[in-house]
Amino acid sequence: SWVQVTPEGQGVQLATANQISACTRVGTANVNALDNIGFINRGATPLQNELVLLARNEGGRLGGNRIVPESTINDGRQTFGVYRC
Repeated sequence: SWVQVTPEGQGVQLATANQISACTRVGTANVNALDNIGFINRGATPLQNELVLLARNEGGRLGGNRIVPESTINDGRQTFGVYRC
């Protein structure tokens, strides 16, 4: 992956909606990455992994420690809710 987790992002975990029922929402992370390079499609798994890393970094910057996907990947973009648990 070309994305590295920041020190803030290291404390943020990917969660499901069921795992954040006792948490407080602190914001939204709208992240994007290249879904293809030139004529080569990057594939869903590498793209998803990169978007999660970007969302973890943004979640940490917003003061959260959990992120939950709120949309599917569309043109290399995805939205995550950011929560503090």
